[in-house]
Amino acid sequence: MIDDDGYFGEPIAARYDTTSADMFRPEAVDPAVDLLAELAGDGAALELGVGTGRIALPLAARGVPVHGVDMSRAMVARLRAKPGGDAVGVTIGDFATTRVPGEFAVAYLVFNTINNLTTQDAQVDCFANVAAHLRPGGRFVVEVGVPELRLLPPGQNAVPFRISDSGWAFDVLDPATQAMSSNYVTIVDGRAEHRSIPFRYVWPAELDLMARLAGLPLRDRWEDWNRTPFTGESRTHVSVWEKPAL
Repeated sequence: MIDDDGYFGEPIAARYDTTSADMFRPEAVDPAVDLLAELAGDGAALELGVGTGRIALPLAARGVPVHGVDMSRAMVARLRAKPGGDAVGVTIGDFATTRVPGEFAVAYLVFNTINNLTTQDAQVDCFANVAAHLRPGGRFVVEVGVPELRLLPPGQNAVPFRISDSGWAFDVLDPATQAMSSNYVTIVDGRAEHRSIPFRYVWPAELDLMARLAGLPLRDRWEDWNRTPFTGESRTHVSVWEKPAL
């Protein structure tokens, strides 16, 4: 890691909203906010890895009290600078273990953020941490990709996901350890700049076991925020686990 902000320090935060512009489009944001607002009801929401506020800000604008946890002060500074940024409470820390005051109707991790926890132990800790924050009947929502191992022919360990005249991006996966990294090569003034961010990919069934260990049985699983049925061909999933009511 470069500094205390981890892999999402100032150089990444300064251009995050631009490089992830597709994820800020209404068709990407609105269905997520609709579902999370429905699950929150009259309660509060906890976002783990709140970042620059892509989901937290429009959710708060719906009248849902939102608190976020994030390690990166640089990312949170961008959230604070946006309209409504002062309406979202934020705690700086590791979302796998950081506790915040209050009880929440819904907690959520979006856009593959669960993979930012690069060990199985940290992912297990995250589920336990969420369970401690949820009120009885509260829900935990995770949006994450299904590992792309079917795209790997024998002897290959990389999957490209962006190719353009200005650069390219690819994931490197290790099926033995479930370690992966997202790698970005950008052409600037005729020179190539490279950055790499480590992740740990995780299977839907593995997440279900982590949730079960935390006392959170699975309630729903869809392919996307529009509640498209999840199938063996789905490349992403939105999963919802529930803390049993007393």
